[in-house]
Amino acid sequence: MKSFSFTGRCELLGRIEKEQYDVIIIGGGITGTGIALDCSTRGLKTLVIEMQDFAAGTSSRSTKLVHGGLRYLKQFEVGMVAEVGKEREVVYRNAPHVTHPEWMLLPIYREGTFGKYSTSLGLKVYDFLAGVKKKERRKMLSVKEALQKEPLLNKKGLLGAGYYVEYRTDDARLTIEVAKSAFMNGADLLNYTKAETFTYDANGQVSGLYVKDMFNGDRYLVRGKKIINATGPWVEDVIGMDKRIEGKSLFHSKGVHIVIDSSKFPLKQAVYFDTPDGRMVFAIPRNGKTYVGTTDTEYHSDLIHPGITEEDKQYLLASIAFMFPKVELGMQDIESSWAGVRPLIREESKGPSEISRKDEIWTSDTGLITIAGGKLTGYRKMAETVTDMVCQQLERDGLQSAKSVTKHLKLSGGEFAEPEDYKRFIHERAEEVAKIGISPVDAMSILATYGTNTNTVIGNAGQVLAETNLPLAIKLTLHYAIEEEMALTPADYFIRRTGGVLFAIDWVNKWKREVIEYMAVVMGWTQEEKELHWGELEARIWEAGEGE
Repeated sequence: MKSFSFTGRCELLGRIEKEQYDVIIIGGGITGTGIALDCSTRGLKTLVIEMQDFAAGTSSRSTKLVHGGLRYLKQFEVGMVAEVGKEREVVYRNAPHVTHPEWMLLPIYREGTFGKYSTSLGLKVYDFLAGVKKKERRKMLSVKEALQKEPLLNKKGLLGAGYYVEYRTDDARLTIEVAKSAFMNGADLLNYTKAETFTYDANGQVSGLYVKDMFNGDRYLVRGKKIINATGPWVEDVIGMDKRIEGKSLFHSKGVHIVIDSSKFPLKQAVYFDTPDGRMVFAIPRNGKTYVGTTDTEYHSDLIHPGITEEDKQYLLASIAFMFPKVELGMQDIESSWAGVRPLIREESKGPSEISRKDEIWTSDTGLITIAGGKLTGYRKMAETVTDMVCQQLERDGLQSAKSVTKHLKLSGGEFAEPEDYKRFIHERAEEVAKIGISPVDAMSILATYGTNTNTVIGNAGQVLAETNLPLAIKLTLHYAIEEEMALTPADYFIRRTGGVLFAIDWVNKWKREVIEYMAVVMGWTQEEKELHWGELEARIWEAGEGE
């Protein structure tokens, strides 16, 4: 029986050269896994190849908002606002355990980006275009009301505020849930497997590729009728493996976020605010922390581990001081940070913040399909569009395909009749879950994180290893990550399955050695392999805490 696990990955590699896929997708971020879900639910035999872990690139490095793109209204991108605004609701309905409504304060200042009238009108148009439900439509607040919502705001020149709803998410977990959903619908997915070279048929069309297992160097030939390049910042690298298309190029924009403990930055309310140089950034409270971002600068260096400079951090600290003058912070107050690289379609004479986030899809002379640009919020619609194109091409080859069903498809863990059922589910089951021998706080956390997959998580209580000193709650989530979410390294668990390196770095440092020991027993690591994974995790912890 197939499993989305370490052993399942080994089994897949053992048979992969015998398979003939309808679709091979290069890239295991939100776009690639989204396409895999749409393809697999239409009956297409699908494979995803990812050279790192799922979501290890841009899809775990965003501002962690499924948002409607209010600022694009200012740039008159009305179609984009309408589409992603509606998609925001779709993502929420299908995955309420990883997508949560978050009221956002948009303070209005005398010399600010948005005026009082333009903010009121803009948010009203935004509500209309995005189809915002009545209870979440915008409100306009007085100065007094704005300061009641967030007392730390700069009072000088404050005219009031707009108040509207965005949706907070865990971008990496959303991607993992999409990947698991694709797997449950028949897709094959491989992480830590790199696409190296293409193969071609007698007509010069892409018909397969050689891939390399990044752990042991073994190479495999995989074959597919259609191959899709959904590699985000690496799009041009993959095109370069095939044939470069003139007139299309990427602009890599780096976005940095910093995390500060709430004791030092006690933000009550999520805020979208002006920076001294006229940009806008978010400050968002989350689980006892406040995170702030993002920057928007052109980037030309390491795409796998984009560096965070002192200048990046100083920029965000200066932005905090500008909007929250009573908050006194220094470099030493930054607990962790992350940087992501946005793959934008280059537009001549436009800077990073001006370039459209709209996605583009094109096909090379060899048949390689490439998708670039786009936003986290619009991943499902992008996937539908790409899969429609693939199906049209395959239908010409005699393969019939159904229409997309993902608009109403509940994601793994999100199988609730209505999103509102999620909160009731957590509170009603917390006491029952705690009875397996974990604290009520841990029970609530597991329910909140894994949603309707909770039964599977806690059902492993009798199977987890007893040899380590790990608390049962960690054993349960670690076991689930290995057996049900194809976590292969400690970094997979601590960064993308739990978010610990970003938002609970002390917890990571406390339990990292025991987690490595546990994974070593399960996966049969040698001492050399343990040390290798230890070094990798330490590098990622240092990267988050110290940067360059």
